[in-house]
Amino acid sequence: MSSGPAGLELPHLPPSPQAGEAEGQPRSLIDDCVHCGFCLPACPTYVSWGEEMDSPRGRIDLMRGLAEGKIPLTDGVIAHFDRCLGCMGCMTACPSGVRYDVLIEETRATIEKRGRRGWADRMYRNLLFRFFPHPKRLAWLAAPLRAYAGTGLQDLVRRSGILSLLPGRISQLDALAPSHRRGTSASSGAALPAVTPAVGPRRARVALVAGCVQRVFFPQVNASTIRALSAEGCDVLVPAEQGCCGALSMHAGREEEGLEFARSLIEQFESEAEREGERGGIDAIVVNAAGCGSNLKDYGRLFANDPRWAARAAAFSARVRDAMEVLAGLPPAAPRHPVPLRVAYHDACHLAHAQGIRSAPRALLRQIPGLELVEIPDGDQCCGSAGIYNLIEPASADEIGARKAANVLATEPDLLASANPGCTLQIGKLLRARGAEIPAAHPLEILDASIRGALHGLPIPRR
Repeated sequence: MSSGPAGLELPHLPPSPQAGEAEGQPRSLIDDCVHCGFCLPACPTYVSWGEEMDSPRGRIDLMRGLAEGKIPLTDGVIAHFDRCLGCMGCMTACPSGVRYDVLIEETRATIEKRGRRGWADRMYRNLLFRFFPHPKRLAWLAAPLRAYAGTGLQDLVRRSGILSLLPGRISQLDALAPSHRRGTSASSGAALPAVTPAVGPRRARVALVAGCVQRVFFPQVNASTIRALSAEGCDVLVPAEQGCCGALSMHAGREEEGLEFARSLIEQFESEAEREGERGGIDAIVVNAAGCGSNLKDYGRLFANDPRWAARAAAFSARVRDAMEVLAGLPPAAPRHPVPLRVAYHDACHLAHAQGIRSAPRALLRQIPGLELVEIPDGDQCCGSAGIYNLIEPASADEIGARKAANVLATEPDLLASANPGCTLQIGKLLRARGAEIPAAHPLEILDASIRGALHGLPIPRR
C-alpha cells in the first residue's frame, strides 16, 4: 500500500480501543476496574434488570473469579457473559480506561473453548455461522426471502399467529428478516464494479470492504457509498474475492474462525494494493458497517503476538477508515441538492463507542440543504442488535430495543439514519411491533441522494 495519501488528509484516529495496543495480560486489564459504578447507567442490561452481575463491573468480578480459580465456569456464569451485548457503552462512560472490549472478547473465546453448551444451543449457533459470515451462502437465501416478503406470504404467516407458538429464537429470525424494499431486489447479490473512477480531479484512491449482510441484503448502501466517494474525487476499488472480515465470529468468541477470515481479507487487499501500486497505491481501506469497522481497526491488536501476521495486520488496520470519516475530511466538491426531511440519526454502538465516530455522520448530514437533523433521546444506548445478540438473546434484545424504538418515535422523524445493517433491522422490527413504519437509510444513502438530486432513491413513503 502507498506510504501516504495522494491528496487525501486521512482523519486522525482518536486514542481509542482501536488505535492502540493493549498492554499486559487479561489479569492486569481486570485490575484497571476500580468499581466506581460509572458504567452502570451506560449498560443496557443493568438498566433492564438492575442486577450487578449483569453490569460491566459485575462481569469483571466474574472474570477475576475465573482467572483466580475461585469460581467454576458454570452455566450460570456463562449466562451472565452471554447476556452482555458487547455494545461498549461502558467504555465511553469509564473514567479509568478499562479495556472491556478485550476482556469480554477473550472471555467469550474461553467460553467457546472450555464451556459446555447444550446441543440445541450449539446447533443453533453453528447454523447462524454457517450462513452469516458467508456472502455467497447468504445470497442463496436472498431470493426465497424476497419472495417470502414480497408475495405477502410473510404477512400471512405473521397474522396467523403461528410464530407465537415457536421458540423465541426461531420467531426472531422471521421478525428480523429484511423486508421487500423498493429498489433493492434487482441489485441484491450483484457484483460491485471493480473500479469506479473519481468524478473530476482525483483526490484519493480507496478500497471498499463490501461486508456480508450489507452486501447481500443492503446492496444499495454499497452502491451509494461508491457513488458518494466517487463524486467527491475518490477512485473506489472493490476486491472481487473478498469475504467476511471476521467481526461476527470474533465478537461471539469464535476466535480462530474470526482470525482465519481476517487473514484471508488482509491477503485480498494486499493483492489489490500490489495490482494498483503503479497507479499510486491505496490511500485508505473504507468500510460502511459499524461492526465491521470496529473489528477491522482492531486487527493490529488481534495479531500482535503472531510474528507472521503482526506487521501485515497493523499496516492494514492503520489504513482502515469508515467511509463517513473519509468524506467528512474532504471539503465538499459535489453539489448538494435539497432533501426536505426530518432525519433522526442513530448512533450505532460499534461506530460511536468502539470507534469514537460521532461527528462525521452528523457533519455530512448537516451539509444537505433542507434536511432537519434531530437527536434521539438516550442515543448512546444500544438498540439490542449487537451482532448476533438479538438472535441469541431475543427477549433481552427486545426489552432493550423497545426503549430505543420509543425514543425514535418521540422524535417524529420522516427517516431514520442508521450506519449498521443489524441496527437497521432491529429498530425496524421493533417499530413495526408498535405499528409504526419509519423507513431507515444509511447516512451515505441520504448523502448520495442529495448529490444526485434523486430523492426518489430513498426508502420514504410517497407524499
